[in-house]
Amino acid sequence: MEEIRNKKKIWGRFLLSMLLAAGLISGCGNSAGTELPAEQTADGSGLEVHFIDVGQADAALVLCDGESMLIDGGNSEDSDVIYTYLEKQKVEELDYMVCTHAHEDHVGGLSGALTYASVDTALAPVTEYDSRAFRNFLEGLEKQGTEITIPEAGDSFSLGSAQVKILGPVRETDETNNTSIVLRIVYGDTSFLFTGDAEREEEEDILDTGEVLKSTVLKVGHHGSDSSTSYPFLREVMPEYGVISVGTGNTYGHPTQEVLSRLSDAGVTVYRTDLQGDIICTSDGAEVTFRTAKDTAPQEGRKPDQEEKEYILNTNTMKFHAPACSSAAEMGPENKKEFKGTREELLEQGYSPCGRCKP
Repeated sequence: MEEIRNKKKIWGRFLLSMLLAAGLISGCGNSAGTELPAEQTADGSGLEVHFIDVGQADAALVLCDGESMLIDGGNSEDSDVIYTYLEKQKVEELDYMVCTHAHEDHVGGLSGALTYASVDTALAPVTEYDSRAFRNFLEGLEKQGTEITIPEAGDSFSLGSAQVKILGPVRETDETNNTSIVLRIVYGDTSFLFTGDAEREEEEDILDTGEVLKSTVLKVGHHGSDSSTSYPFLREVMPEYGVISVGTGNTYGHPTQEVLSRLSDAGVTVYRTDLQGDIICTSDGAEVTFRTAKDTAPQEGRKPDQEEKEYILNTNTMKFHAPACSSAAEMGPENKKEFKGTREELLEQGYSPCGRCKP
């Protein structure tokens, strides 16, 4: 993947390293122009992920060591939002532009980015898609002389001192959501997982590869739709924080209560663009901190209960119930199992809580 980088970036990185070594500039996380206060470590280093509020759509800007990557751009009507955001951040050159998949709410606003910034490498799962939004994306790239690169699962590249690995899609499919480019960014001891609109099928494909998924921050899949963020996938990611890019009062009912409940069960603190607006996460390589455009508290996840209790397990459906649950009483003896232990132990074993008794 590295060889697809523009040769001028190699020279740029050399100059950057020389200037850093000479103490003439400080690295990483350029926040110039942001309406939110900058937060950087004492030596000026760090990685920033800007989850941009584009309503019922997705867009995120990743900054590190003077390099940048834009992941999706919202709807076509968000082109001005993306243009203005890049302008405020003074990002005139994008090392990477990622269109996770071809749906308009991810590719539409990338035209705005292409109007403002040059793009060295453009990643997308396809080179053709029958929509005006995707054609506009292609035309913007063509004007810059940039072609789409289709990455493969297992490809990796650097973004400053951060490492990026492509995890999906693993196989070809006609289901556009499941063509989503899924990528994991590692910076020191912290990590970020971006899943586009990947649904259960793609999550299962990625789980089957055995790749490391554990991440500090999860960009929750498909705007919090119940089709994504399955219990098996969430158990492997085990994020401390989740970010949902979603529009206020959207007609899809996103994020669904089912997904919010799963995140809460896993002890995940959830930020949402419909509640917090633009969300900026900063990593110093050891821990992450958040600052948001709106002064609204995130949803704190329930910490798994460490107290030992009695539960009834259904070994067929992999659900656990309170002993007094009516579903437990109706359970066939061949699938029924008594268990005494913690709720956390059951979640780790792959069981999920009954939706009726909510144990």
